[in-house]
Amino acid sequence: MNFYRRIRRASADFYLCYRQTMTNKHPIARIDHTNDPAGGFGSLRASFQAFRRQGIPLKLVESFAKTNKPGQFDCPGCAFPDKGDALIDSCEQGQKAIAWEMTPQLADTEFFAAHPVSELRDWSDFALENQGRLATPLLYDRATDRYRPIAWEQAFGLIGATLQAIAPERAAFYASGRSSNEAAFLWQLAARAYGSANLPDSANLCHEPSGFAMKESIGVGKGTATLDDFETAELIMTIGQNPASNHPRSTPPRVAAPR
Repeated sequence: MNFYRRIRRASADFYLCYRQTMTNKHPIARIDHTNDPAGGFGSLRASFQAFRRQGIPLKLVESFAKTNKPGQFDCPGCAFPDKGDALIDSCEQGQKAIAWEMTPQLADTEFFAAHPVSELRDWSDFALENQGRLATPLLYDRATDRYRPIAWEQAFGLIGATLQAIAPERAAFYASGRSSNEAAFLWQLAARAYGSANLPDSANLCHEPSGFAMKESIGVGKGTATLDDFETAELIMTIGQNPASNHPRSTPPRVAAPR
């Protein structure tokens, strides 16, 4: 009976989130405190809501079926290794990231014409994310305090002129840690060909403190364990984190390890 009650509750929650996303296109983010599990039906409900908010609810099924599967695509949310033997090998936060990547919504010319930068500074990250993807280069116009779309040729021309006007050591080639390995390789190749080794990315900002601390304490700045180590380890210690909420894909190996 408990299982059927959970099914009914999940169905009611799906209907509620459908109503909310139909009536509130850009909801305000909120933080709740709950004793419910970090995964399960709650994560499924939140994933559905993220895809529904982007106008692609049925894409969630395809995303769950292909995320972190052999021959398909890796989730941009984390770098946990894939074994490919799980029916679903993805988490709520990863599915939210995928929904934002797959969204057909665009922050286009009309959007930036209607909202000056001084206004957008007061928007939350959540509200900005829900405006959609950038589909064209943008140039900030100080006179109007607005971003205006420009052609790719103009963008490359401005970038090239600026790089030619400064010394290579003064340039930093910032990139997203969520980009593909192939894109990252070409990006660093272009930077080094130009003469710069300044290649920060969002992963540096996230992991530089922990990497520094690990190098000081154990001599290496990143994890040295493999996924197989979970199966053969005699002791697994979890310190200073909540894997079920923050690293949900690492939870199944921890649960299976005692067996």
